[in-house]
Amino acid sequence: MTDTEKQLVHLVDDDEAIRHSASFMLRLAGYRVQTHPDGVSFLDKLDELETGCVLLDVQMPKMNGLAVQKALNERGCEMPVIVLTGHGDVSVAVQAMKAGAVNFVEKPYEKQVLLQAINEGFEHLDSLHQGALQKTEAEKRLSHLGPRERDILNGLVEGLTNKGIANSLDISPRTVEIHRANMMDKLGVDSLSAALRIAFAAGLGAST
Repeated sequence: MTDTEKQLVHLVDDDEAIRHSASFMLRLAGYRVQTHPDGVSFLDKLDELETGCVLLDVQMPKMNGLAVQKALNERGCEMPVIVLTGHGDVSVAVQAMKAGAVNFVEKPYEKQVLLQAINEGFEHLDSLHQGALQKTEAEKRLSHLGPRERDILNGLVEGLTNKGIANSLDISPRTVEIHRANMMDKLGVDSLSAALRIAFAAGLGAST
């Protein structure tokens, strides 16, 4: 495979050390990488950039990742976005997914988790040409959920933690964990981001 045939990742992160280490790792994994030191410079060049998968840090000066993502949406950019969030920053990850990010990865990230997310990003790019996850298919999957499992998913869509969901439903965190595991099983997913993709495709959280 020639360099021009390799898939391209746009890495947008203000941390030079992360840009260096992540781009080195991605190149070893067979991707081409273009690095961008902040969201503003990335958006300035957007019209001339080759289509690829965008790895977007949330915490950046000048313009944070969510603002960059909003600008991408406004400009009709269809490049799949994966956001890098701080550990445990569920609400930010949910906001990003609600705005159209295909996945999120918590820092410090594990290599395989990041590569899997990027792989899903490129699959999403392919699916745009075949019609992404349709609303009817998403609704069909949600129809398998029981009332309590639906409550759990609604809580996750709102960006709540397991503890926050437990408090809002007046049940124990352990009970939330059990219902959450059942919910993931019925949806046929193994990650929060995959569950959120289905929820948003079905229109959950659209008015929040």
